[in-house]
Amino acid sequence: MLVLLLIATALQAYIIGSINGAIITSKYFYRKDIRKFGSGNPGLTNFYRVFGKGGAIVVVLIDVVKTAAPVVIGGFLFSRFLNTACFIDVGFFQLSLFGSELAGFFVMLGHCYPLYYQFKGGKGVMAMGTILFFVDWRIALVGWGVFILITLLTRYVSLGAIIGVTAYPVTQALMGLGGSWELSLAILSAALLIFRHRENIKRLIKGEESKFSFKRKKEA
Repeated sequence: MLVLLLIATALQAYIIGSINGAIITSKYFYRKDIRKFGSGNPGLTNFYRVFGKGGAIVVVLIDVVKTAAPVVIGGFLFSRFLNTACFIDVGFFQLSLFGSELAGFFVMLGHCYPLYYQFKGGKGVMAMGTILFFVDWRIALVGWGVFILITLLTRYVSLGAIIGVTAYPVTQALMGLGGSWELSLAILSAALLIFRHRENIKRLIKGEESKFSFKRKKEA
């Protein structure tokens, strides 16, 4: 039962997570491919810079739903179908937390390396931001708070995301939520987002990273 649940949770999260809001919106609303504009990254920041806020709202809605659905499914599968006797001192909440975080990690994998787009996807910022609310609202507030503060102070979205995501495993550990497996999933998810920003980190060090502006960089 445990192996089947692990496989089912991971697969459904990866498959649904591979849906990309920026690519779908750019193709079906603007008849253009976001991957051919701006930085080429099929993520929210590049989409906003190229197409503006109207389409960006649609991107957010798609990415939030495609993230929330598999995370909820993962938490339900583990809390509903896995007998707690399989673990020692594990209750309903921790089973649900593990299922949600497992699904969250594979949603991130799907977003970053999507099945439908030659495994070339976004960097997972919106996906991660959504996942945090299903882990714990307090972790989400800390993570989003750090992200917004750093981004406003520096105007580097990448830096805000890199620093903000560290709140996930750190705050979870400080709050004592879950055990070593849950914390490991939090660390893996945060590490994946940071890894996806490795080129941004190089540009930040060189002082070449683009700063975010509410003004569109150019017309698409």
